[in-house]
Amino acid sequence: MADLSKVKEHMSIIGADGVHIGTVDSVDGNRIKMVRADSGSHGDHHHYLSGGLVAAVEGDEVRLSAAGAAALLFEEEQDGKPIADMKN
Repeated sequence: MADLSKVKEHMSIIGADGVHIGTVDSVDGNRIKMVRADSGSHGDHHHYLSGGLVAAVEGDEVRLSAAGAAALLFEEEQDGKPIADMKN
């Protein structure tokens, strides 16, 4: 995991494959809180990504260790529950 203290508001979150995942709202403990606009059909509240997915913080980008589509499967609600239903 990269140093989350380097993550700042409005940084781009980029998957390992270069795909834009979202934008940082803030760091909340060991998770990145994404801006509401990046929450898709759940736009009325924030989604989170585990800091464990962060491979590097470079310039104005947070680079993830997972490809874009895979990283989206790891998004979490505020309470830590996964967004994606892994059963289907």
